[in-house]
Amino acid sequence: MRGRSLAAALALAFGATTLTVFVLVGSFLYIALEKQIKAQDNLDIVLAARHARRLAEELESAQSLRDHSERLTSVVLGNEALSMEVFDPDGKRAIEHNIAGALAAPDAASGAATVAGLPPLTRVAATARITEADIGDWTGRNGAPIRGIFTDARLRNGDTASLLVARNMSDRWLLLDRYRDKLNMAGVAGVVLAMLLGYLLIRAALRPLRDIAASASLVTVNRLDTRIAVARVPSELEALVASLNAMLERVEHGFQRLSRFTADLAHDMRTPLSNMRGAAEVALARPRSVDDYETLLASNLEECDRLSRMIESVLFLARAEHPQFVKQLREFDAAQELTHIAEYFEGIADDANVRLRVSGTANVTADLELFRRAVSNLLANAIRYTRPGGEIVLDAGVSAEAVRVSVENQGQPIPAEHLERIFDRFYRVDPSRSSLPSSGVSQGSTGSTGLGLAIVRTIMELHGGSVHAESDARSTRFVLRFPRAN
Repeated sequence: MRGRSLAAALALAFGATTLTVFVLVGSFLYIALEKQIKAQDNLDIVLAARHARRLAEELESAQSLRDHSERLTSVVLGNEALSMEVFDPDGKRAIEHNIAGALAAPDAASGAATVAGLPPLTRVAATARITEADIGDWTGRNGAPIRGIFTDARLRNGDTASLLVARNMSDRWLLLDRYRDKLNMAGVAGVVLAMLLGYLLIRAALRPLRDIAASASLVTVNRLDTRIAVARVPSELEALVASLNAMLERVEHGFQRLSRFTADLAHDMRTPLSNMRGAAEVALARPRSVDDYETLLASNLEECDRLSRMIESVLFLARAEHPQFVKQLREFDAAQELTHIAEYFEGIADDANVRLRVSGTANVTADLELFRRAVSNLLANAIRYTRPGGEIVLDAGVSAEAVRVSVENQGQPIPAEHLERIFDRFYRVDPSRSSLPSSGVSQGSTGSTGLGLAIVRTIMELHGGSVHAESDARSTRFVLRFPRAN
C-alpha cells in the first residue's frame, strides 16, 4: 500500500493553517468594520436627535411645528437612510420625512399615524441628555432593520412634543454582506493559491530527500563502497546523510569481515579434510597392516576433533554476538581460579617441559565459565609457543580503573605489526603453525583453529573490558582488563 505523499500532507496542513489565519483575520476585519459603521451611525442618530430637539424647543406651539416643518426636517436632509417623525402634544403625527412606511403605523380607525403606532421604545425625557444608550432597535413595517431615538421636546408654551429620529440599516447590512462575501471569496482563493504554491515549494524543498533516495538506490552488494553524495544538502539533512554514510561504512566493513571469515573458515576446514582424504587415499592405494590402519584412524580422529573444536568455536562466536547472549556475572577470587586452571594444565605443561606459576591477588566480577575459557585459551596458546624449559606466569592485580589478569610466557617475540591483528579470526603470525597438531589441552581451548584469541576478545567485549598483547625480547604478555564493580 502506497503511503500518503509528504508534500501533499504538508500542503494540506499549510492550506488549513492559511484558512485558519484568513478566518481569524477576516472575522476581525468584519467585526471591526461593523463596529466602526455602527459607531458612526450611532453618532449621526444622536447628533440628529439632539439638533432636532433643540430646534423644536425654540418653537412656540404645535402649530409652529407644522409651520416650520422644513426647519426641523433639514436635520435629516442629505441622508436618504435617516427618517424623522414629529408628534404634537396630542400624539398625532405633525411632521414626517423619508419614513417610507418604516416607522409609525397609521391608526386603524382614523387612518392617521399616532404615537401609539410606534414600537415599544424607551422615551427620552425632555430634560434628559440624549446618548448612544438611548438608541433602540426594531423592525419596520416593511421588514427593514431600524435604529433610532424617541425623545420628548418641551415647546415654549409648555406643551410637550415627541420626536423620532431613525435610520434604516438595510444599506449597512447589505454593505456588510457584500464585504463578508468578498472576504469569503478572497479566503477561498487564498487557501487554494496557498495550497498550490505550498505544494510546489515543499516539493522543491524535498528534492534533496529524493536525491538521497536515488543515491541510496545505487548501493548494492557489489557496490557497498558507494556513499550518498548529495550536493548542497540542507543543514537539517546533513546529520541524516552523515548517519546513512556511517551506516553504509559499518555494513561494508561487516560484509568484508564476514566474507573474510567465511573464506578463512572454508580454508581452515579444507585443510583437515584434505589431510583425512589424502591419508585415506594413501592407505587404500595398497593393502596395509592393522597398525597402519589404526594409525590412519587415529590421525583421522584427531582431524575430526580439530573440526569439532573449530565448529564449536564458530558457534560460540555466533552466539556471543547475539544481543540476547546471557551472562551470569558474579564476584570471585581471580587468583584462586588461575590456580585451578594452572592445576588443570599442569600435566600438559610438564609434557612440554614448561613451568606454570600463579601470582597476585584480586577479586573480579565476571561470568566464571567465560573467564575460565578466556584464560584457558591464553594458557593453551602460551604452552604451545613457550620454549622448553621456559616459564608461564599467570598474574592477577587491581588498578584504579580495572582488574588486570595476565598470561606471560617466554618465547619468540611477536612482531609489533601483528600485535593487534592476532585477535582477528583465523589470523596467525606464522601460517605454518596452522598445520601444527592439536594438543587437546582443554575442552574450552581451540587448539590450532585460529579462533582462540578471537574468542578471548569476544569474551572481554561481552564483559565491557578489553584484551591486548605486549611482546618484547624477554617475554610475551596477554593482558585481560575487566571493569571494576561499583
